[in-house]
Amino acid sequence: MNKLKSFLRSFSLCLIVVAGIVAWTALPWPVLLALAVLFALWMLLARSGRQAGSVTRVGVSTLPQRLGASSVVVIGIAGVVAVLVSMLAMGAGYQQTLGRSGSADTAIVLRGGSASEVSSVLDNASTTVIAQAPGIARDAAGKPIASPELVVAANLPLNDGSGDEGSVQMRGVGEQAWTLRPEVKIVSGRKFKPGLRELVVGKGAQRQFAGLAPGREIKLGSQVWTVAGVFESGNAMDSELWGDSNVVADTYRRGSSRTSVFVRLTSPAAYDAFKAALAADPRLQVDTSTTLDYFRKQSEGVTKAITIIGIVVGVIMAIGAVFGALNTMFATVATRAREIATLRAIGFRGLPVVVAVMLETMLLALLGGLVGGALAWLVFNGYSASTLAQGTVGTLSFKLAVTPALLWTGLKWALAIGFIGGLFPAVRAARLPVTTALREL
Repeated sequence: MNKLKSFLRSFSLCLIVVAGIVAWTALPWPVLLALAVLFALWMLLARSGRQAGSVTRVGVSTLPQRLGASSVVVIGIAGVVAVLVSMLAMGAGYQQTLGRSGSADTAIVLRGGSASEVSSVLDNASTTVIAQAPGIARDAAGKPIASPELVVAANLPLNDGSGDEGSVQMRGVGEQAWTLRPEVKIVSGRKFKPGLRELVVGKGAQRQFAGLAPGREIKLGSQVWTVAGVFESGNAMDSELWGDSNVVADTYRRGSSRTSVFVRLTSPAAYDAFKAALAADPRLQVDTSTTLDYFRKQSEGVTKAITIIGIVVGVIMAIGAVFGALNTMFATVATRAREIATLRAIGFRGLPVVVAVMLETMLLALLGGLVGGALAWLVFNGYSASTLAQGTVGTLSFKLAVTPALLWTGLKWALAIGFIGGLFPAVRAARLPVTTALREL
């Protein structure tokens, strides 16, 4: 029976931890700021608030004497925050990389019902009609800035020395691809020559796969290709290989079909007319979206999965950190029982004692949150990673992004853990029988 009661208490505490963290982190910063201001006014103006401040100062002054026990709380919460923030930084970095791949004045056209380029097939007649639609910008020679493109999967040895192969996305592009994407810059070597089995590789792909230095030859499909150069774009294109669309189509036996058509619009305002013209054309059955919306949707699934995993791992670690804080603060209350009882005996009420113990715990939690956030930023911000990009066929390279919003989330988690970890010891301290505590040495 005692074991069952102990299990139920532990399970109830776990539920409180989860509910408390969810409720606290869901509060917007204006609400948190208002609560902080009201609390500060209470401590300055109310008699019980000033008493709480006095007790807090006494407790904080004794922290150096309890350095070992206090470090348990700080280190435990720092670990929770560091892991949580680094996990969420993966999702933020992934989302930012795909988000930078699109804009409001460029559009992508796919076959109707296609969720991504991989599942889309457009015949040559359709790509020709799309390129002549109204709203498309034109270059200096008067040609529409439209690029029918073909995306295929290719296998290359990974750059980790294991000998294993990974999937890379190869994109067949036309001459307008460079005008369409001015952010793509050659940083080493040169562009590929149309009509030849040459390609340029993104810097992300070069980091991920072996043998992609300019001048090297690699085998893709059943043909040998020459790496002509390396490009950098700062977005998802960095993870791709680019070659001439006709040569890529011949190598992979795709004929004259393409998977998508990218276009540059005269302005973002021209998008609605462009989309309406394609929808009204009886020769076409296509789906149209801005590249900004397209790449944002492509990132949603993976970002949500990473966020859920990060929160689940964070909650599990937070439960452990709460128990660590409980043990530490219960021990602190026990060692300070005589001091707390003396304060109660000379007129300090229970509320100031509760607030003082909780403030002490939350101060340690805040320190742990700052340490954990700093570790996550120093170690993981800008750290290169890769994953299989949802809706594509290749490996997507991206950099983890420890943003101010994630650091703020980590601090809120730390304070929530400190609040819960200090609540029960604080209540126990307030309920401590004065006469019993004063008799104990």
